[in-house]
This record gives sequence, C-alpha cells and structure tokens, in this order.
Amino acid sequence: MKNLVFIFLLGLLSLQAFSQQTSQEKINNIIDTWHKAAAEANFEDYFNLMTSDAVFIGTDATENWQNEEFKEFAKPYFDRGKAWSFTSLERNIYFNEDKNIAWFDELLDTQMGICRGSGVLQKTETGWKIEHYVLSLAIPNENVEEVTHLKNSFDKKLISEIRDN
Repeated sequence: MKNLVFIFLLGLLSLQAFSQQTSQEKINNIIDTWHKAAAEANFEDYFNLMTSDAVFIGTDATENWQNEEFKEFAKPYFDRGKAWSFTSLERNIYFNEDKNIAWFDELLDTQMGICRGSGVLQKTETGWKIEHYVLSLAIPNENVEEVTHLKNSFDKKLISEIRDN
C-alpha cells in the first residue's frame, strides 16, 4: 500500500513538472511569435497576442501606450513592411500559484542594441495573452553618467510638465 501511495505521489509530482514545463514552452512560444510578428510586420498576429486592455511601455519616458493608442502608434510601422525586430537572448518565466498569470524578463538583441523586456501574460479562454510589456534600453553602468548627461534637458522639461499637471 505504501508503494502505491508513493507511486501515486511521484506521478502527481511528475505531472505537475510536465504541466509547468508545458506552460513555460507555451509562454516562450507566445513571446517569440509576438516578436516575430513585429519583425514580419504582421499587425493582426501581433495585436491578437495581446489582451484588449494591454499596455506597452516603450523606451521613451512618454511612451505608456494603452492598447488602442499603441495600435494607432504602431500601424504606420507595420504598414511599411517591418515594425521592429527583437530576438530574445535569454528569458526567465515565472508563474503565480494558480498558473493563470505569468511574468517574464528577457534580454533582447534589437536594432537599438541590447534591450531589456519584461511583461505579464494572462491565461484567457482563448489562450495566453500579453497584458503588459515594458521595453528598456540596457545601459552599461560605466555609461550611465554619460547617458544621464545626454538626456538631462529632456528629463528636466518632462519632469516640469508632469509636476505642473
């Protein structure tokens, strides 16, 4: 009897590990497909992988796009035949306890050099969808002072505008 209980528990643990691995593979596939859709300028595929209330935060401090605004911003890039090209160099994926929310971070090879992306996916009735994505320029620590100097006037102006509102 103890052997049967042990085998049953071992089977449950194996099933859970398989389920986790399958979920990670699904998330990797979704994100890779999303990036590929942008590189191939496939507007419909790109935005179909996002929730209807998705948020995309770009590298510019003013880029906090709600889904419909982001579609309007992105459409001309997609219409030209190539939006942007991001290839994951490494990616970490995490899940909540219920396995219906996943979040990730990734190091990306892009036309801007190395960037960092991070995001949240929601498991929906139609599958996993990207709900929130943040794209950041990866600046080496030894260059932060130089970059800070380059963007100083832009930052001061934006800080002033935000505080005035």
